[in-house]
This record gives sequence, structure tokens and C-alpha cells, in this order.
Amino acid sequence: MDFGLYYLPLVAAVLLVLPVVLAPVSRRADLLVSQVALPIFGFYVANENPRRRMQRWRLRAAHVDVTHRVYASRTLLMAAVFGIAGSVFGVYAAGGVLQALSVSGEAIRTSLPPALQFLGNLTTLDELSLRDLFVLLLFSSATIGALLSLGVYWIRWYYLTERTKTRSTEIEATMPRTVAFIFALSRSGMPFPQVLETLARNEAVYGEAAREVAIVVRDMDGFGTDVLTALQTMSERTPSPSLEEFAENLASVLGSGRNLSSFLHEQYERFEAEAEAQQQQYLELLSTFAEVYVTVLVAGPLFFITVLVVIGLVLAETLTFIRFVGYVGIPLASFGFVVYIDSVTQSLRGTVATDDESTAGDSVLSAGGVQAGQQHSVTDGGESTTVQRHRELLEAYDRLYWVRKWLNRPLETLSRYPAATLVVTAPLGIVWVVLQSNVAPGMSPVDIVAAVDRHVVEATIVALLVIAGVHEIRKRRIRAIERSMPDFLDRLASVNEAGLTIIQSLRRVSSSDLGPLGEEISRTVRDIDWGADARTALHRMDQRTQSPMVSRSVTLITNAMRASGDLAPVLRIAADEAQDSRRLARERRQEMVTYLIVIYISFFVFLGIVVALTVSFIPAVEQASAGNVGAGEVAGVSSGAFSGLRDVDTTAYTVLFYHLSVIQGLCSGLIAGQLGEGQVADGIKHAAVLLIITYAVFLFI
Repeated sequence: MDFGLYYLPLVAAVLLVLPVVLAPVSRRADLLVSQVALPIFGFYVANENPRRRMQRWRLRAAHVDVTHRVYASRTLLMAAVFGIAGSVFGVYAAGGVLQALSVSGEAIRTSLPPALQFLGNLTTLDELSLRDLFVLLLFSSATIGALLSLGVYWIRWYYLTERTKTRSTEIEATMPRTVAFIFALSRSGMPFPQVLETLARNEAVYGEAAREVAIVVRDMDGFGTDVLTALQTMSERTPSPSLEEFAENLASVLGSGRNLSSFLHEQYERFEAEAEAQQQQYLELLSTFAEVYVTVLVAGPLFFITVLVVIGLVLAETLTFIRFVGYVGIPLASFGFVVYIDSVTQSLRGTVATDDESTAGDSVLSAGGVQAGQQHSVTDGGESTTVQRHRELLEAYDRLYWVRKWLNRPLETLSRYPAATLVVTAPLGIVWVVLQSNVAPGMSPVDIVAAVDRHVVEATIVALLVIAGVHEIRKRRIRAIERSMPDFLDRLASVNEAGLTIIQSLRRVSSSDLGPLGEEISRTVRDIDWGADARTALHRMDQRTQSPMVSRSVTLITNAMRASGDLAPVLRIAADEAQDSRRLARERRQEMVTYLIVIYISFFVFLGIVVALTVSFIPAVEQASAGNVGAGEVAGVSSGAFSGLRDVDTTAYTVLFYHLSVIQGLCSGLIAGQLGEGQVADGIKHAAVLLIITYAVFLFI
């Protein structure tokens, strides 16, 4: 048979699915999929029915940047392509399985009952009739093709559902601070449409709620829609029930002429109460996760490993299974657990990202260079060689941004990205392992691992301690800054009420004892003294601190400054919001310590049982097995209960249990930080502590 012709359908199937697979990463492939899908399915998906109306709502709620016609057409095309290609893959899969079976049909028939002896005919291609072969290939082709087609179709629409739920949860989490922002700016005298525009511009601080408001601003600015209609449209499209209710009530208040400030104040208090209830839900969820982790990922593997050890000592070799559980099962299960917890609790934590001012500056510089090049090309009738060279230099300058940032401010970069310390600690750790390990030719694999693993753990502990130290220094500084934010805002409001300008108020408050925040305020005042305006100086303070609470306060103050010089009401609202956030964070930390202790206790139980197996149980079994052999040789009689014991490789078990404890310590530490403090990065120090304990225990065994 010509192998080229044999694999031709397989190659054609791969080429068929290739554009669909490359569509997420290739603009050309994405455009090709759309160009093929729209002429084929565009008219079909344009028909109206309740199911398609729901699909359109999900597309809008998920903020997908394509129309329903395009998305639905692409979905049908992808399902069809994978269905056709899957049918081809099914034929080759069935053929490969049949070719791989090496057991003869006669052997299988003799081991099966009469009713199932027909399965012996499925072992080789030669023993199948043409009809049976056709039915088998048709079945495999139709099954795999249908599963792939239905799976792709379901995943495409399920993705929208999950993205809608995620956005809804994130909006719910940011509603208190969003309403506080709207309330504060409305109290400053800023027109309400401008308040919405300001909120829409600060998506980096207020997240998905600001994205929803950006749609309102787009409708008003781009399509001339009035604010009431735009708010009602947002209430119909948003996936968040709280934002939907707030938008409907807000439109009703604006339409009826009621007092807007009193309404926003009531809404702010209501959402703060809901934030407390949400935090209680978050803590209960963490409690459930802690119990699940201890039961499934600590007690479960421990019980399974103990059973396998007993079986391995009595019946058959089980070291391979134990290694699989320890080296593959526990890390993969822990990683999946961490990812799942992070996906569920991220929106409840309400983390906020901030933009990097220097990045924006580089973007402006690049844009200025491009604009200059465009102006030059218009004047000269084409882009000169000099301008093209300058453009290439600017692009190279942007590409080397991270290198420049590292070289210009290495300590600041390390504080923001503690994992960057691995650039130094990882090579040093490798050198340490190479120099300290006594590996000699002819050593068995177990002896080589035993000679190296202790030094690998030492290097890992040092690397983790460095990362944890850098992370904790930055975290504690941010926490100290946020601890002083409510007092700072209260004092600033009091001074501003006395008639001082914002610059004079900052200068007066900078002499207060506010800890690390006072140092940042003093730097802000120096920036103003050296010629920067107040808004620029405050934004620089925001970029230096990288604190979510400071970002919200600075965003609120700088935008309120544009509307009025009387910032006292705005500062009071910002102080209340900062105080509430600080109180909730403090209560959350106090409650989460319990889950941290639970993880530590569960690891100590795991370590204690593993040590007991290593120190007592396995050596006792080894002695009993050796005594059994000796008694049998001398007396020539059975030794009773110990006659079934197998030879024990104590070194292999010791090395394996050491590795299991190290892996469990790493995983438990990371999950302890996530459950006990809120982030996986907080678990690095706990992982280092558990590794030190494990290292010390096995060092004295």
C-alpha cells in the first residue's frame, strides 16, 4: 500500500482544522474562519427565536467584541469542521487500535464465556469480515466525529455562560466602591454625565463595573442617547443583578427629580452591608475548601500510600504506584485545587490592578514618534529613510522596556516581582547542588537521588525564603500605608474645611505621624515644590505605593479637584470607604488564621505518619523478613505469620517518603497561604517553613 495515499485523508483532516485551531492566535486564520462561516451560516443564524435572543444577551453581557451573527456562524462552522475531521480521526484511531492488539483471537475466545466469544474476532484486521470492518470503522468515525462536533458547539456557548457569571461576580464585588465613587463625585458638584465618564475612564481601578458604565458613556457620546435611556439599556444588558437594580433605581431618581445625593448615600450604605454579607460567604467558602483539602489531598493520599506500603511489603511491589501518587497525583491535584480556589474567590477578594505610569509614558513617546513620522511623510510625500530608522529605534526602545526598567530601578522591580529573584538564586542553587553532591560512577539511581535530593531541598528553601522575604516586605509596607489611609483622609478633610487649598492641606498633613504613608506624602509635597501639579504628584504617589486603597482614593481626589476646590465632602466619603475596607480586611485576616492552622496541623499529621513508617514500621518488617529467612534455613520449617513477607528495600522507601513529605510540604504551604491569607504568593513563606521542618526531621532520622 502506498503510505502517501494511506495518510492523505489524515493530512487533509489536519489541514481542515488548522485554521480553526490557529484562529485565537492568528489574525489571518481568524479572518479566514469568519469569511467562510458567514456565507454558509449567516442567513440561518439571523432567524429570530427565543434561544437566539438569549444568545445575543449573553454575548452583550460577556462583552464579546463580535456580533451574534458572526459568533454563531463561526460556532456552527467550527462544529462542522471538527465533526468532519473527527470522523476521519475516528477511522485512523480504530485502525490503530486494531493494529496494536497483538493477542490472538483464539486465545481471547478460550478465556471468554460462550456469549462473548464473538469479541475474539475483533483482535486483528485479518480476522474481520468486510462487513464487520465497515461497521466498526463507521461506528468509530460517527462516534468521534459527533462527540467532537457537539463538544465544540457546547464549549463555545458554555464559554459565554461562564464568562457572564464571572463578570457578574466581579461587578458585585466592586459595587460598594463604585457607588462610593459616584456618590463622592456627585457631592463635589460634578455634572452626573461627567461623573459617569470619569468612572468609565478608570476601569483599571473599578474593574468590570466601570466597563459597564463605559457602554452608557458610549451610547450618550456616540449615539446621542439621553442618560435615562442609556442607564435603562445598561440595566437590561448587565449580567449583575445588583447593578441592574441600581441602574433602574438611578434612572428613576434622575427622571423624577429626587435628591440624588441622598439616594446615592442610601445605596452606598446598602452595598456596604451587602459587602459584609459577601465576606461572610467568602469565609464560609474557605472553610469548606479547607475541609475538602484536608480530607481529599492530605488524608486521602496518606491512607492510599499506607495501604500501598502494606501491600508492597506482603504481596507485590508497589513502589511504582506510590511514586506515581507522590510525584504526579499530589502535585497535579494540588495545582488543580489552587486554580479552582483562585477562580472562585478572585472576584470575592476584589483585587485591583493599577496601570504603570512609565508604560503610559513610553506609549505616548512611541505615539509621538509615529505621529511625527506621519507628519513628515505627508510633508515630503513619503517616509524618508531617516524617519523610518527613527521609527525602528522607537519600536526597539519599546521592546526593551522591561530590560530598561530592571536596569534603571532593580530594587523596585524586585519588590514588585519577587519571583525575579530566581534569576540570582536559581543559578546559585544549581552550583551549590553540583558542588555539594557526592555522586560517584557506578552508583544506583536510588543512591544518586539520595545524594542529591538533600542539597536540592536546601537550595529550594533558600530560594523560597528570598522570594517570601521580598514579598512580605512589600506586603507589610502596603498594609502599613493602607492602615494610615483613613486617618490621612480625615485629617486632609479637616484642613480643607478650614479653608486651605489641596496643596496647602497636603503640606500641612505631611508633618503628621502617618508612618510609611507620611513618607510618601512628603515626597508628594516635594514633587509639588519642584514644579509638578497636585494631580500629577498624587498619581506618582499612587504608582510608587501600588496599593488598591491608595489608587481608589487618589482617583477620587484628582477627579474631584476638577469640579470643585471644596474637597472636604469627597474626602469624608473616601475616608469612610477606606475605613470600611480596612475593617473588612482586618476581620477577614482574623478569621482566616483558623484555616492556616488547620493546614499546618494536617501536614504535621502527614509528616508524623510518614516518619513512623520510615523509622518504625518498615525497619521492623525488614527485621522480621530477615529473621524469617534465617529460621527457614536453619530449622526448615515455616515461620508462621511472617512467611509471606517480601524483601524490603529500606533505602528506596526512605528516599521516597522524604520526597513525598517535601512535595506535600510545598503544596500544603501554598494552599495554606491561599486559604489563610488570600493569595498563593502568601503561601511561599509557609512552604519554606514546612520544607525546613521536613528537612530537619529527616536530617535526624
